[in-house]
Amino acid sequence: MLTLPASRVAAVQTAPVFLDPAATADKACALIAEAARNGARLVAFPEVFIAGYPYWNWILSPIEGSPWFERLYRSAIDLDGPEVQRLCETAREHDCVVVIGVNERDPVAIGTIYNTNLVISSGGELLCRHRKLVPTWAEKLTWTGGDGSTLKVHQTKVGPLGTLACGENTNTLARFALLAQGELVHVANYISLPVGPKDYNMAEAIRIRSAAHAFEGKLFTVVSCSTISAEMVDALTETRPDARELLSRTQSAFSGVIGPDGAVIGDPLIDEEGIVYADIDLNRCIQPKQMHDILGHYNRFDIFNLTVNTASRSSATFVDVPGAGFGASVTFVDDRGDAGSARDPDRQSADGAAAGQSRTTGGRHDEH
Repeated sequence: MLTLPASRVAAVQTAPVFLDPAATADKACALIAEAARNGARLVAFPEVFIAGYPYWNWILSPIEGSPWFERLYRSAIDLDGPEVQRLCETAREHDCVVVIGVNERDPVAIGTIYNTNLVISSGGELLCRHRKLVPTWAEKLTWTGGDGSTLKVHQTKVGPLGTLACGENTNTLARFALLAQGELVHVANYISLPVGPKDYNMAEAIRIRSAAHAFEGKLFTVVSCSTISAEMVDALTETRPDARELLSRTQSAFSGVIGPDGAVIGDPLIDEEGIVYADIDLNRCIQPKQMHDILGHYNRFDIFNLTVNTASRSSATFVDVPGAGFGASVTFVDDRGDAGSARDPDRQSADGAAAGQSRTTGGRHDEH
């Protein structure tokens, strides 16, 4: 008989050690140990917890914020670096699944940063990195978007788990792509955002989005949000004197756990630092599907179709052409739409002369 996992989960609401990846990794490991002592088998951390969010994009001009971008880039981490190794060791030591946001440096392109969520198994294996698909609003000054290769659900000790970062939890298609892979535990991580429009309640917006996904998918959503520390405010005040006022609005952070009925389990954390715990039982995801199963009887896939491109994106594709010979490096299309390769000039002239060819390349008529 089928029995689904039941687990205690933990959502952390706290601030990183600003732009200090080593110290923030140490803080994360201490919080994993604390949560594990309290019985947690999953520990969720905020968006880009290692080691900070680019708040300067919201309160400074792009030119004023440019030095901060360089500082963030230098503090971003490599996936094979010591911070990730430490996190994996701690997850294994405490038998916990860990989801944590990081600023990830591109391994090749200098200056390229991704907003990345890491999923680490209870055995200490890095299961995946999910790169935020679309940076939100002012974030486009900092991060490059990810691709569909990281939009995946992973089998973990607490159940089939997927994750999205902050605003992409509003992306209906991204959420459905995870549901279609059997997601039953969703980790949604956020940053505290006191610098949005005056009528924007970030805490309520987080709750609404998280409840929507939980209710639509009949699953559990674990929400982890950051806070803004005095250290961060003091640092930004050096460039923007009124930063303290701009970064102090309340109702800017929400962390908690939401069940398949869309209701918050227990008491969430709003603005305050701490860890939220909840006991989740995935068997509770079964009965609600009888009413609304958007992956089955409550959908029409003869009408609707979602295609997800899971190919890894790269900035260039390099192709070897077998047998092309020396100098075969440029593909051209002549006036008739016929494709060929530009080859060694001497060979091209000789071949053209022998065949008596005439071709047009780039609007120029060449006689051979």
